[in-house]
Amino acid sequence: PGDQEAGELGLAAVPGRQAAFRQGLEAAVRYARAVGCPRIHVMAGRVPLGTDMAEVAGEMETTFIENLRYTADLLSQEDMIGLLEPINNRITDPRYYLNTPHQAAAILEKVGRPNLKLQLDLFHCQIMDGNLSRNLQTYFPLIGHIQIAQVPGRHEPDSPGELNFPCIFKLLESLGYTGYVGCEYAPKGDTLEGLGWLRSYWESRGLQHCGTNKAAK
Repeated sequence: PGDQEAGELGLAAVPGRQAAFRQGLEAAVRYARAVGCPRIHVMAGRVPLGTDMAEVAGEMETTFIENLRYTADLLSQEDMIGLLEPINNRITDPRYYLNTPHQAAAILEKVGRPNLKLQLDLFHCQIMDGNLSRNLQTYFPLIGHIQIAQVPGRHEPDSPGELNFPCIFKLLESLGYTGYVGCEYAPKGDTLEGLGWLRSYWESRGLQHCGTNKAAK
């Protein structure tokens, strides 16, 4: 994430911070190796204070692509995947550089490395673009990880909001998604209480709370 006390939120697209980005990436790889995690979120970072996005967009894209190619080469030695997450700039972070799946897909195409993928947080995607079903279908070949939260409160999937998560989960199954779905939300209560929606969902699908079919022994 860079120097968060100084207002940074990632470094991969920030001009002049390439050396710090590479140091942070190498540290992240060591942590990932130690805990057996094969995926690393490569945070793009914020548009520098005092500058306009339109003025620095070209330089930031060039920096991002350069750093992502370095990332891909390093992660390929570890059999790891780098993930790019668009973060909405309407509510969460007005200065974040990477904010739509369309922008991320275009960057991934320019970088052209198979071990870089899209980390699609449906909360951010809904705020920026909506059209979730079509976006999931369109960008499915690029997706390396999915995160969920209800919109606009960013709470549990069964909390009041705009998204129909049973429908979304059914679509992911039909697309053949076999990866993790990260619960990137703020629970209203404690963690176990906040997972009540998952137990209800499993039961609606005839599954036990451990996620296995009742017929399985």
